[in-house]
Amino acid sequence: MRITHLRNATIIIHVGPYNILVDPMLARKDALPPLRLFARKRLRNPTVELPSNASKALEGVTHCLITHCQKGHFDHLDRAAKHWLRERKIPVICTPHDVEHLRKRGLTVLPLPDNHSEPQPFLGGVIRTVRCTHGLGLVGAVMEHGVGFFIEMPGEPSLYLSGDTVLTDEVRNFVRRHQPEVCVIPAGGAHFDLGGDIIMGADEVVEFMRIAKGRVVANHMGALSHCPVQHDDLRRAAVESGMRDRLSIPRDGETMQFEKIRAAA
Repeated sequence: MRITHLRNATIIIHVGPYNILVDPMLARKDALPPLRLFARKRLRNPTVELPSNASKALEGVTHCLITHCQKGHFDHLDRAAKHWLRERKIPVICTPHDVEHLRKRGLTVLPLPDNHSEPQPFLGGVIRTVRCTHGLGLVGAVMEHGVGFFIEMPGEPSLYLSGDTVLTDEVRNFVRRHQPEVCVIPAGGAHFDLGGDIIMGADEVVEFMRIAKGRVVANHMGALSHCPVQHDDLRRAAVESGMRDRLSIPRDGETMQFEKIRAAA
């Protein structure tokens, strides 16, 4: 299995004959509105361009997987991505909750079954969902919480895409029980002008890594104006915790290789 990190939460999972685009934000730099209204600098989004190899990486995409996309969450499916998916008729896999929303935008939708929290067939393997909590308290009440995905493919490492979530007991218990071999989690500590964090920050990433035994890939940094945690901040926290060797903090455009962990004979 290979994973190409494009930008923010947008990745491509390369597994067997499939190249699965996850949560695409394909807009040009500054094309989308600010996410902090009262910040000293009202930066537009995304704050960086896609990497130079993005077009080539996107050429081979066979499917798209969406964790959440309603209530203005353009950082997981923006207008440019909708156009790109429509033009190429890429099948978009989502939960039943997002089916009509995506169909109304002209996308080719492959919904997961209603009982998608249980293992379901997925491109020759199985997939299930894990509930996300995209912020707590008042800010959580207005957010689109979405899901994470746990994917198991024959001969490949098990993969947990947490989606946009803070570290909850549900996430902790799921990871303890299943111990994914690769986990992709948000680390930018995103927050708005009011309320607490809506995704994990450096401290929760470190706590997550104390639970998870596999490799951890941190994303959702360096591309949005409401994500204060930078790559160096997270790298420093991982070094101080003694877990830097299990954490990948990919550059935009970087492709990472992951192998199945073989059980001892």
